[in-house]
Amino acid sequence: MSTIGTLYIVATPIGNLSDITLRALEVLKSVSMIAAEDTRNTGRLLAHYDIGTRCVAVHDHNEQQKIAWLEQCLLEGQDIALVSDAGTPLINDPGYHLVSAFRAKGYPVVPLPGACAAIAALSVAGLPTDRFLYEGFLPAKTNARQERLNQLRQEPRTVVYYESPHRIVDSLKDIAVCLGEERQVVMARELTKTFETVKSLPVGELLSWVQADPNQQKGEIVLVVAGHQMSSDQLPVDALDTLALLQQELPLKKAAALTAKIYGLKKNALYDYALKHTK
Repeated sequence: MSTIGTLYIVATPIGNLSDITLRALEVLKSVSMIAAEDTRNTGRLLAHYDIGTRCVAVHDHNEQQKIAWLEQCLLEGQDIALVSDAGTPLINDPGYHLVSAFRAKGYPVVPLPGACAAIAALSVAGLPTDRFLYEGFLPAKTNARQERLNQLRQEPRTVVYYESPHRIVDSLKDIAVCLGEERQVVMARELTKTFETVKSLPVGELLSWVQADPNQQKGEIVLVVAGHQMSSDQLPVDALDTLALLQQELPLKKAAALTAKIYGLKKNALYDYALKHTK
């Protein structure tokens, strides 16, 4: 009985080629093939480490069409390494359809952790990291981008975005409009590369700094945005919506107590709010 192959999800460097694990190098050397987002980019990494494993292109435009063929390779006992252009596959990179299909059928899928721009930026941002929200790229169009930002205006967690250099100025403008010019934002650019820059400023000041220096409008960019900080007299919109809903079925005291338990708030603050706003 033949052994079924394994799909390895292999993180690769986001800039500095030294940022690859020993285990990743061993796997890239030993697998039957490497499924790469761009075989040219991966080829440069493999050449640097003198790895001669065969590469096949698996990207956004052909991923679903390749699933059946790659599945047959696994059934023949071939091990496959999935890599993206840089960083951890599936984190804003192709691979979701492949991993989802193989896991659903019970094939072994093994992660090899390593570089990830979002996590690298968080680690140096100096903002809370006990809870954070990863949002990928903001929408390209202004209206859609502002709508997304407004949805997260009162998000208390640190929020991480990727941004392209040609949209960075417009995105910072919209963050200032939607979240306020004083919202703290960390821009991490070209992480691990020669011109690595990490700048932390209120977004209004950060926008001026970026506009004044065209070099800051180049390269790979991660934005780490501070979460909304409630003042003592503010209550989360979600909690107030829940309180209003519970009030329709429960006495005010019980509704306030239950809402406080759900959101980790003080029940007296919710009770007082309801008294003031109940007509």
